[in-house]
Amino acid sequence: MKRFIEISLALATVLLPACDALDTRMDLSMTDEMMDTRYYQMFDWGYRVYEYIPYGFSAIDGNLFAGVTDEAQYVTTVSSTQRFNEGSWNIYTNPDEKYSSYFNGIYAAHNYLDKSVDYKYILGRNRDTLTSNGYDSYYRDIDDVKRLRAESHVLKAYYYLELMKRYGGVPIINKAYSDPAEANLPRGTVDDVIDLIVNEIESVKLDLVIDWNAISQSDRDGRITRGVALAIKSRALLYAASPLFNPENDKTKWEKAASAAYEVMNMNLYSLDPSYQKLFTTDYTNTSPETIWAIRQGATNDFERANYPIGTPGGGSGICPTQNLVDAYEYKGEQTDDPYENRDPRFYYTIVRNGDSWNGRTMEIYPGGTDDPSNTNASPTGYYLRKFLNENLNLTNDAAEIRSWIVFRYAEILLNFAEAMNEAYGPDDAHGYGMTAREAVNAVRARADVGMPPVDVPSGDVAAMRDAIKHERQIEFAFEDHRWWDLRRWEDAGDVLNSPVRGVRVTQDGDGFQYTYFDVANRVFEAPKMNLYPIAQEEIVKSGNVLTQNPGW
Repeated sequence: MKRFIEISLALATVLLPACDALDTRMDLSMTDEMMDTRYYQMFDWGYRVYEYIPYGFSAIDGNLFAGVTDEAQYVTTVSSTQRFNEGSWNIYTNPDEKYSSYFNGIYAAHNYLDKSVDYKYILGRNRDTLTSNGYDSYYRDIDDVKRLRAESHVLKAYYYLELMKRYGGVPIINKAYSDPAEANLPRGTVDDVIDLIVNEIESVKLDLVIDWNAISQSDRDGRITRGVALAIKSRALLYAASPLFNPENDKTKWEKAASAAYEVMNMNLYSLDPSYQKLFTTDYTNTSPETIWAIRQGATNDFERANYPIGTPGGGSGICPTQNLVDAYEYKGEQTDDPYENRDPRFYYTIVRNGDSWNGRTMEIYPGGTDDPSNTNASPTGYYLRKFLNENLNLTNDAAEIRSWIVFRYAEILLNFAEAMNEAYGPDDAHGYGMTAREAVNAVRARADVGMPPVDVPSGDVAAMRDAIKHERQIEFAFEDHRWWDLRRWEDAGDVLNSPVRGVRVTQDGDGFQYTYFDVANRVFEAPKMNLYPIAQEEIVKSGNVLTQNPGW
């Protein structure tokens, strides 16, 4: 089943008061009269609302956001990633400043919805509706614009989720303002934002396609589906129930989050892919039954060039896994003198270590080896990334493969459900849903090519199950841009991200190797201040100081 949208590198221009204008390929000065005589713009403007979706493979410094977490160290020290890690980001410089971009997306959604209100009339003007073919074409267009309008509501909800997880409460925009001064609104609360997200999705979910595979036109692959909308709601309600946004631990918020996750599960449309190893590579991502929504870039080798080991022709090392993450992988069997033997299989699918066979050669991450850590741009941690990378691409010959970033997949829904169920009802109460928190976690661990044993948590122990779920998310979603947001919403970032990231030094010892662990770099995370981003000072100034700043900034 294909559920992906090919990413557009074009950005759109909108007139949103507290935001900078962006260049565009489409003319947003188009009047209603122009729209009335160019019905094909009804589709162009609808597709344009998608252009603000983030692309995780180039989230920061053209690479993964994992470099600002305990998952990885970025090989280049002078970088935006380093600014995050040393805690020097502020109201003037934030490498992940997205306030204006997401509000531009929200404005684009409203602009489209406002201008397409009379879409049936506009689509019928100046075209053949008398012949059979013309009539059928007209009604297909009506159906499609109706869906595009519903998708715009969902995209608005998604952009608000991206704003909320960064900034907390933000202004609630419910129309495209013609007078810029009218849009200088005060911030709403987090609950206001969550209510908006839920209401936008609930109002249109029945108008959304369940499976685009049932639609004959191939160019419609990748648009929003009902499953995508419900996945957005699931993540939003889980975040809203979490300690950062729910300090009173209101159990009803966890109950709502559990119900939202179950709504996706109850569609009986998605399932865990049997292969964790294959899920993130080539075009397989887009055909997997686990993929709910993925952003397709097309055939490329940019990510391989950025992250293949420097000892591989064309590679640049890039994002390098830490010993912190390696240590988190459980032992599946008996622990031996080899620290990498009998680990959770997801370790071998995610991380390249010394002695691994990778891209047609054996990794030599030791002094004198091909991947000698003293080489320029060699991994500072002693590990390299495997997850997402298409293996054996000949970069010298510019070989390329399809690449897609998974925004939502079914494993997240199961672990969202597990977390919410545990907090609302405990680890072993199915509460009428037919699955407990424990069973949802164990389902993820039992994936065919993972086969980890069930979690060892005493019956009814909410705290122990909470820890198990946090650990499972760390392993299952490594490098998928969950870790930073999870640590902050759990209010764990102050502990985890203030600790040094660690690596391994490998030395030959006869026929074997010795492994010595060391601190690679210190990290700075000022909690609770950094649990929310600052709103850029220029945005506060543009608002006429109507916007207020987050605490501590």
